[in-house]
Amino acid sequence: MSNLFDTLKDKMSGNSKKIVFPEAMDERILTAVSKLGAEGFVSPVLVGNKEEITQKAAEVGVDVSTSEILDPANYEAFAEMVASFVERRKGKATEEQAREILQDGNYFGTMLVYMNKADGLVSGAAHSTADTVRPALQIIKTKPGIKKTSGVFIMVRDEEKYVFADCAINISPDSQDLAEIALASADTAALFDIDPKVAMLSFSTKGSAKSPETEKVNEAVELAKQQNSDLLIDGEFQFDAAFVPSVAEKKAPDSPLKGEANTFIFPSLEAGNIGYKIAQRLGNFDAVGPILQGLNQPVNDLSRGCNADDVYKLAIITAVQSL
Repeated sequence: MSNLFDTLKDKMSGNSKKIVFPEAMDERILTAVSKLGAEGFVSPVLVGNKEEITQKAAEVGVDVSTSEILDPANYEAFAEMVASFVERRKGKATEEQAREILQDGNYFGTMLVYMNKADGLVSGAAHSTADTVRPALQIIKTKPGIKKTSGVFIMVRDEEKYVFADCAINISPDSQDLAEIALASADTAALFDIDPKVAMLSFSTKGSAKSPETEKVNEAVELAKQQNSDLLIDGEFQFDAAFVPSVAEKKAPDSPLKGEANTFIFPSLEAGNIGYKIAQRLGNFDAVGPILQGLNQPVNDLSRGCNADDVYKLAIITAVQSL
C-alpha cells in the first residue's frame, strides 16, 4: 500500500493542489489535514468559521496553520459564487435560494471547485453519499458523453493492483452505463499506473449461458469498443476466465485478455459490492476508495466510518485526479 501512495506523491511532486474539506469540525478531517499540509502535496481548504475550526484543532492537538479557511458567512467572493450558482442551475434556484443553499458546506465547497478556486473536494465523513454527490452532479456534472458517475475501488495487496467497478453508485446499470463505467475505469486504472486490461464480468463466459443479463454485458462490450477501439476489453466473462490464464485457455481461447485482466467491471452494484468485500476480507486486499469517476472535476466520498488515514489517502487520490 505504501508503494502505491509513494507513486502518487511522485506524480504530485512540485504541483500542490487545493483540496476542499467541508467537514472542518471533524477530528478525523483535522488530523488528516494537518499531515497533508505539513507534507505539502496537498493545500487544504477548510470550510467553516475560522475561530471555531482553530479552537477545535487546538483541542485535537493538531496544527492547521497551513490550511486556508473559508467561511460562507463572510466569503469575499460570495456574490460572485451566488451568481455563478444561479447561472449553473439554469432557473432551478433564485438568488435568494442560492444564498441559503451555499451556506451548506458541501455546496459551498463544490462551487469553489467549479469556479476553479480549488482543484477537488473530499467529504462524507459526517455526511451521506447523497449529500456529497448531489452537489457535484448538479454543479460540476459528468464529462461529455458520460451520463452517470460511478465508484471504483483500487484493490491493493503487496505489488498487486486491480480496479473493481462499479462498487458504490449504480444499482442496476444498463449496457450503456456499463460501457461508460468500463471506459472511465480504464482511465482510472491508468492514473494508478495500471495498464488497463478490462474484463466485463457475468455468470457466463462467452455465451456459456444466455439471458438478458449476459446479453446486457455483451452489448456493453461492443459499445465500449465503438467508443475506444484501442482499449483492451472483452467479455462476458466469469471471473476465473478473466483472471486465470489456464482457465481462459479452456473457456475463452480466442480472447485477447488471455486471463490477464486487471480492471473488472461488475454487472450490478450488488455483485461489485460483494466482490470487493470478499477480496478485502478473504483475500487480504486493501480497498482504496470508493473513488468517484466520470465527473468534470474530482469530488470524492468518504465512508462515515472512516479514520484519519482514510481521509489522508483519499485527499491524495483526489489531488492526483485533478492533474
